[in-house]
Amino acid sequence: MGLLSNRVTRESLKAGDHIYSWRTAYIYAHHGIYVGDDKVVHFTRRGQEVGTGTVLDVLLTSSGPARSREICPSCTTAQDEHGVVVSCMNCFLSGGVLYRFEYAVSPALFLAKARGGTCTLAVSDDDDTVVHRAKYLLENGFRCYNIFKSNCEDFAIYCKTGLVVINEGTIGQSGQAVSIIGGPLAAVLSTPLRLVTTNVYGMAATAVGVYCASRYAADIGMRRDVVKIQVEDLTSRLNIGLLQVVEPQISMNLAPQSTRIISQ
Repeated sequence: MGLLSNRVTRESLKAGDHIYSWRTAYIYAHHGIYVGDDKVVHFTRRGQEVGTGTVLDVLLTSSGPARSREICPSCTTAQDEHGVVVSCMNCFLSGGVLYRFEYAVSPALFLAKARGGTCTLAVSDDDDTVVHRAKYLLENGFRCYNIFKSNCEDFAIYCKTGLVVINEGTIGQSGQAVSIIGGPLAAVLSTPLRLVTTNVYGMAATAVGVYCASRYAADIGMRRDVVKIQVEDLTSRLNIGLLQVVEPQISMNLAPQSTRIISQ
């Protein structure tokens, strides 16, 4: 893994890898789980990545399989009830470059990455478990799509870790969603410096510091509002509007939490 890039070759991939490819001039990346045999399971908004009703709809392009006049026999379309699909690698990449998302990185390396959505402090589960989750969700669906709370990166991170954010009022696991929000937040918080200094370097340093701190605190490996849930339990509870917490996260010296049911 490089400091500036997680670019990899197809030959280096193994089943269970979390991969991604940048879209629209590196504005946004689409994420998925490689399950072997040149196949990728990924989460789309019923085949359409956009649909927030905001200016983001102009910036983000579809993360579904590449569209062509001929239907690719290796790919499936999103079902009416959910947007989890399986695509061949060519359709998933849509002409983009292949990157691998990294897990269990050091805090120093995490902060050195200028862009969110490329790595996490969280530890991945074993590859067989990851592939099982991805294939199970392909058949049974994931959560309702939301660009900030439940997107393609959230899907891939759940497959890798089994972790789910339980606070519906906050953003999800997605590092790139944090980056989208964190940039303007850093600019706003650094603005008061103009009242006491005209040093542009000082204001820039403050903005960078706020941005890095927001990314670090919101990373799935650092958050306290996440729990670990078996994939079978996740889908069954989402179907009835309840989320059963069966195995809370125990990491980063956090104390175990008791099992509880949380209303969705």
